[in-house]
Amino acid sequence: MRYLNAICTCLLGLLISTSVLAESPSATQAPLLLQLTSVKLNQALPVLQQLEASEGADMLALFKTMQRGNLYYEKATKRLIAVRKVQGERHYSDLFSGEELSALSSKQVKKIRVNNKLRGYLGEAIARIQLHHADSEVRAAAVRSLLADLDQPTIELIREVRLNESSRSVQAVMDVALALHRVMHSQEATERLQAVKTLQGSLEPEVRNQLTQLAAQDESQSVRKAAQKGLDKIAQQAEMYSFVNQLFFGLSLGSVLLLAAIGLAITFGVMGVINMAHGEMIMLGAYTTYVVQLWLPNMIEYSLWIAVPLAFMVSGLAGVLIERLVIRHLHGRPLETLLATFGISLILQQLVRSVFSPLNRQVATPDWMSGSIEINPLLSLTLNRLYIVAFALLVFMLLLLVLKKTSLGLNVRAVSQNRDMAKAMGIRTDRVDALTFGLGSGIAGIAGVALSQLTNVGPNLGQAYIIDSFMVVVFGGVGNLWGTLVAAFTLGIANKFLEPVTGAVLASILVLVFIILFIQKRPKGLFPQKGRAAE
Repeated sequence: MRYLNAICTCLLGLLISTSVLAESPSATQAPLLLQLTSVKLNQALPVLQQLEASEGADMLALFKTMQRGNLYYEKATKRLIAVRKVQGERHYSDLFSGEELSALSSKQVKKIRVNNKLRGYLGEAIARIQLHHADSEVRAAAVRSLLADLDQPTIELIREVRLNESSRSVQAVMDVALALHRVMHSQEATERLQAVKTLQGSLEPEVRNQLTQLAAQDESQSVRKAAQKGLDKIAQQAEMYSFVNQLFFGLSLGSVLLLAAIGLAITFGVMGVINMAHGEMIMLGAYTTYVVQLWLPNMIEYSLWIAVPLAFMVSGLAGVLIERLVIRHLHGRPLETLLATFGISLILQQLVRSVFSPLNRQVATPDWMSGSIEINPLLSLTLNRLYIVAFALLVFMLLLLVLKKTSLGLNVRAVSQNRDMAKAMGIRTDRVDALTFGLGSGIAGIAGVALSQLTNVGPNLGQAYIIDSFMVVVFGGVGNLWGTLVAAFTLGIANKFLEPVTGAVLASILVLVFIILFIQKRPKGLFPQKGRAAE
């Protein structure tokens, strides 16, 4: 047993030493790394080239850190250090092992300088290294980043890697790179023509630029015609993807309008109250998200999951208080209710200014909502807007379930159709009013959480959406959720398609004029509610 323990200990030590050696630079690289800490800026490029030639894959962390300008070295030991900033504070770690070096201070380290020339080389070197990456998307992105500078060594490397490439999408990008190189350097018109035919389906910016030059300057008429044909195809696809992009932005705006208006549709449909403070419920939800991130600065990734229920509770409770203290005393007097809620909106705005100051506040976006999904070089879908569209539809479906499957929903529908009959049947209409107002305000608070990911949070945040929310409710049909859904996405898409043509302000005016004309023909909206709301 003793010998077995000794053998296991030796094997464990061997594994640990092997892993440490794998993290450390090789004997060939060590002198070059030491040289990197002492050479002048204009002499750093040959050192980097030798490091890439020695074993480029081991230098990926070095190149990425240096390209970002975060590469330092310890003055005493010449050890390479990676620096990252967390909430304004610098944190130091060993570049290769990742060991945290909390004892280091800014006086003990010195930055390795980098200029634009070095950044350009480092970007290309990183791409060349990533041609061998296990992820096909990383390999494809690496080839695309090399299209702007296809020198002979790069082409030879792509040609060599292409022989063993298994992914068809990566093969297609590599074929574009090889064809682009032939177009630029081939002296034979037949070769250029064949290469142009390969490039005709590509949407890469470098391909478009090269085809434009060929269509205007190439000595061969057949090459010029083929290049022009390729440009025409690219123009058609660009127009189509521009339409898809505008549609996506319209859907994202529509989802925000849906979240903002759906609560208003409930309160307006059940109580007949024109709530001018609805925008401030949105604002309270956005500020709740900001406060959550202030309280939990190290949990940004989970802050939105915490903020959604809290924003619902804060705005919902505010809505219940407004209904209990003000609205219920003005029942049946819509003009006075409008004036009262307008005054409440001013009070809430001033309260927020006094607590948080009039300045706009920025809410951080979690990493899982950052970035975009790149469909092709002409179309990419931002993740934050994609998540908000899905979130709006989820809230809509949950609200439908509440109204269809719960006793509260049954009471809400009964009161909205005939308040007097519902009261005669024993339904406590005053309690239903309070809960309905709280539910509508809580959903507005959730809309504020979504808006905090698209724009800055400020005291006037809700005012930008209150008019649009009323237009959505009136256009879709007062108190009808499906009408609100259709109206929100219709107005959002219409706005985004009009903006490039008319400008943002004129687009909003045209939509408002359309709503006025539409209401003249259909006063009850697209999907009129039955019962008292229809009257």
